[in-house]
Parts: sequence; structure tokens; C-alpha cells
Amino acid sequence: MTSQATILIIDDDYTLVEMVAAMLSANHYTVHTAYDGQEGLRKLYEHRPDLIILDITMPLMDGWVVCQRVREISNVPILMLTAQSAPEEIVKGLEMGADDYILKPTDPAILLARVRANLRRAASEPTVFDHDITYSDDYLTINAQDRRVTANGQPVKLTPTEFNLLMQLVDNAPRIMPYRDLLEQVWGFEYIDDIDYLRVYIWHLRRKLEPDPKEPRYIINELGIGYRFETRP
Repeated sequence: MTSQATILIIDDDYTLVEMVAAMLSANHYTVHTAYDGQEGLRKLYEHRPDLIILDITMPLMDGWVVCQRVREISNVPILMLTAQSAPEEIVKGLEMGADDYILKPTDPAILLARVRANLRRAASEPTVFDHDITYSDDYLTINAQDRRVTANGQPVKLTPTEFNLLMQLVDNAPRIMPYRDLLEQVWGFEYIDDIDYLRVYIWHLRRKLEPDPKEPRYIINELGIGYRFETRP
């Protein structure tokens, strides 16, 4: 699903919306626009888009609430446009159900590449890992066949992207996965230079899995090289 897909832009920046809509229309996408959160939800019901580009700071209803409302009824990919670069702000969007984020101001070519990548991932089958891949110690258990992860005896809810990232690390343990390899395997070639993007997701994953995310014992960063999964006795 690339060309002919329907995209909904929800943003109160009229100039930005016009620019992005023109770019997407020129690349054969059907585009609908909304300038606040409430209007965006109405357009969602009306047009059933294949992807949503969503701003965070808007009148009437902000992007956080819109994202939550969308996730109550739909799994449509949500790409958040945000001026908030702090990891905790980005993670907040991911926790509410966003699939991707891109910082403002953005290069139109990068935004277009991200749109294509998200539509491609949405249309593709989930990554299938070897069913024999399991890991278990007294704190963390990972089962690829059941797509089940528990930490300290409690089930951990992972998005498909988070699970894919974790399994790439576990499947290759104890080998170090270079940053670019992880980005390409999990997100696609459009992301291979976005190391900061990977760091945000790793930080988010550690918050869900590690006993102490500030002192990780499982997801280890080999500075300047990549990440590896550390098995415990």
C-alpha cells in the first residue's frame, strides 16, 4: 500500500498542512486535512484513512487525546509531527499508540520517506522469528512462538515494533547489532541514519523490561557500535 493510499493530516499550522498536502498529492496519495483534533476525528470516521499525520499541540483537542481516541477504534498507522524533542515526550506518544514520530521542522523528503515506510510496514506480514527462540531467567522470559514477554512475573505489553526490536537483539545474541543494521531490520532503509531514533526506542524498551532502566542488564549499548542482548545466568 503506497500510491493511492489515503492520508489524513491533523495540524493547526495551515502553511505546513498545505505544503505537506501538496507534496503527498503530487506523489499520488489522496489527502484529507483537519486543523484541530475534533475535526480530525470527524475526518477519520468519514474517510477511513490508511495513515494519519498528527500534530501534538492543537486547539480544542491535542494530539495526545486524538491518538488515544484513534487507538480505541483503529490500528491505522499514526505518524506524530512534533516540536518536542525530549525523549520522555516522544515516549509519551509511543505509549499512547503512535507508530512513528518526526521532529519539526522537517525535510519534506524525509517525511515522504517515513510515510512510505509506515504504509509498507502496515501492509506487510508480521516478522516471523524462529519458534525455537526463547530466553528465560529468574526475572525475564521471552517466547517467540507465543510472542509473550514477562518481567518479574508480570506480562509486558509490547507493540509489534518493540517486539521486533527485542527479537532482533535476542536472535543475534551475544553478537552486537550495529545501529544501522537494527534500524534497517526493524524500520527499513529509510531510517538507517537515525541513530537518535533508535536510542529513543531502546530507552522505551528498557523502561518496560529492565529492573533498573538507568543501569541496564539486558540491552547493552556498545558505544559507537550498536546494541547487544546480554543473557543472564
